[in-house]
Amino acid sequence: MTAAGSGDDDRFRGVCPVLEVPFTPAGDVDQAGFARVVDHVLGTGVTAVMFPGFASEFHKLDDAERDLLARILLERTSGLDVAAIVSVPDHATTIAVRRARSAVDAGADAVNILPPSFLSPPGNKVLAHVEAVLDAVAGTTAILQYAPAQTGTVLSPEAIRGLARAHQNLRLVKVEAVPPGPVVSALLDGEPSLSCLVGYAGVQLPDALRRGAAGVQPGCSFVELYVRVWDLWESGRVDEALGLHGRMLPYLAYWMQGVELIVQAEKTISQRRGLIDHDVCRAPGRPLDAHETAMVDRFLEEFHDLLPTPVGRTGTPDNK
Repeated sequence: MTAAGSGDDDRFRGVCPVLEVPFTPAGDVDQAGFARVVDHVLGTGVTAVMFPGFASEFHKLDDAERDLLARILLERTSGLDVAAIVSVPDHATTIAVRRARSAVDAGADAVNILPPSFLSPPGNKVLAHVEAVLDAVAGTTAILQYAPAQTGTVLSPEAIRGLARAHQNLRLVKVEAVPPGPVVSALLDGEPSLSCLVGYAGVQLPDALRRGAAGVQPGCSFVELYVRVWDLWESGRVDEALGLHGRMLPYLAYWMQGVELIVQAEKTISQRRGLIDHDVCRAPGRPLDAHETAMVDRFLEEFHDLLPTPVGRTGTPDNK
C-alpha cells in the first residue's frame, strides 16, 4: 500500500528540521542571525525546513516577528529544491485559517497544522479546527502535527485518517507520540495510508524507520547528524546508522526531558558552533546548569568531525 503523498514529492522524505530563532542579549529577534541559520541548514542536505515550531520558541514570538521571519525563510528558499513548511500553531480557528492562507499566498510549499490544545477544547472542536485549516489551503500539502506529549491533545489514528479521507491535501503526519512507532504503523497500515515524519528529537528514529516512516523532523543545531543517520540508513548501511544514533541517544534522551531544556541545549550548541551569536532563549526558559553545559561541550567534542564550523564563523563561548 502506498502512503498518501509518499511518492509525489521527495522533499517531504528525509530530514526536515525546525528552524531556531536567534535573539540578541536584550531578547530582540536577530534577523541577520536567522537568515544565517536558514542558509546554513539549507546547505546540510535536508529536504525541507519548517518554521515556526517548538524549537523556534513560537509561543514567545509576536505576530509581527513571526511574519517577518517567515518572509525571510520564504525569500531564501524561493527557487530551491528544498520545501519551505510554514507552521500554523494558532489556537483560534479564525486566526489559523488566516495565517494558513497567508503562508500559501507568500509561497509556502506546505502548511503544518498544530491542533489547538489550550484549555483542552473538545475533540470534535479540535477536528473542526483542523478541517477548517485544511479547507483553507486545499491544493497545498498539509502536515498534521500530532504531539500529545507536548500538548495533551489526543487524536486516534482513525480520526486522523478520517481527516485525510475528507481532505486529500493532508499528506503527512508528524508523530510525536511516546512511543511514536505504533502510531506510525497504524497510520501507514490504514486506509488511506499516511506518510509520517517522526519528531521528538528522533529519540525513537530507528524504530520509526523500520516501520516505514518517511523521515525525521528534529531541531536544527546539529542537523548534520540526522542527515548522516538518514543517508546511512537509506544506503543500506543500517548498522552504521544504528551506531551513530546510539551515540546520540544518551544526549537526546536527557535533553528531551523537557521542551525548554532541549531548546536551550540546541541554542547553546548552535552558539558554540558559531551558527548564532548568542544562546539566548526568551524568558521564561530553562537555563543549563554547569553539568548540562559540560554535557554540551562533551557532545560537540564527540561529534566534532561531523559538525563543522560554518565558513567565516567561529564558535566561542557566549558570556550572557
